[in-house]
Amino acid sequence: MTAVSRTPGRPKRRRAAGSRQTEAVIGSGATPAQKADGFAPLKTERLTLRPFKPDDAPGLHRLINNFDVAKMLELVAFPYHRDLADKWVTSAIADLAAGTACHLAITGQEESHEILVGAVGITIDRKTRTGRLGYWVGQKYWGHGVATEAAARLTSYAFANLEIDRITASVATDNPASAAVLGRIGFRRTGEGQQHFASRHADAPIWLFEATRDDIFGQTEVETTAPGAKPLLLVAACALVDVDGRVLLARRPEGKKMAGLWEFPGGKLNPGETPEQALIRELKEELGIDVTAACLAPFAFASHAYEGFHLLMPLFLCRRWKGIPTPRENQTLAWVRARLLGDYEMPPADKPLIPLLRDFL
Repeated sequence: MTAVSRTPGRPKRRRAAGSRQTEAVIGSGATPAQKADGFAPLKTERLTLRPFKPDDAPGLHRLINNFDVAKMLELVAFPYHRDLADKWVTSAIADLAAGTACHLAITGQEESHEILVGAVGITIDRKTRTGRLGYWVGQKYWGHGVATEAAARLTSYAFANLEIDRITASVATDNPASAAVLGRIGFRRTGEGQQHFASRHADAPIWLFEATRDDIFGQTEVETTAPGAKPLLLVAACALVDVDGRVLLARRPEGKKMAGLWEFPGGKLNPGETPEQALIRELKEELGIDVTAACLAPFAFASHAYEGFHLLMPLFLCRRWKGIPTPRENQTLAWVRARLLGDYEMPPADKPLIPLLRDFL
């Protein structure tokens, strides 16, 4: 187990969630400020991760009021008093609604009954776009892969749906099982430190961990064409502009490379394709719209060196198409005013195109 993102029973000050000024958002992707009653539970093969409810407090108290559990959590005191469970569940519900944290109950099934087995959460620092991962599992359920399954699921969801680019975690050095959990998920060990553990009434050494999108989803792979040369990846992108001058952005869905980042619709060129042919195909596959080459106007291009390849991406403008753009690949779509395009976190190659579009539109 690693230290929970926020201590059960220790309230914190909250700030109001910000709102993004888009005229239209289409798709199933989550926003950073989700209300608890609108949060769709996350599923794994065996588990459900769902928002806490007030009546979870008794079960949470029974599981965490155990020294073997509490001693691995930085801020959890022992004994853990019953009223702290009520306070923490209440604050977890409020944090999810405010978008400052995403603390979820880990539940399973025994016969036909739902059972609470632990908790997993990510606290969000908007200024640094960093999340802090924490989780714990009741001792009865240790050794069954629950922590790995739950932490992996929330980490994947968080990069794709929350406003973060990095997730950190820490583990007491006498808790190698939790360190192994983070390693299996894709976290890298980045250093060591000291942390006070309330239940131990003492400081203890900890290992520090970190993960980025590339650690979790992997990097884009491109075939090398010449020995020792950085491969070139050709991608075509399109800025669809509606009658109100808004530009369509698509947020990459969970599981894909660079999940959670916003981009212009488009994709890789297949062998023998022109950029225009690739866009006609991609826009049909991704959005269900029909575009002709005559409606695609070359506008600018991006040339960016990533670690494993060099990206070359022509950007086209399109103001006419048939059909209504609809997310067909589980992505989230947003129609965005030109002046607000910079508010959306995009891949490094896309960012230099934003000022050009703002000036043009």
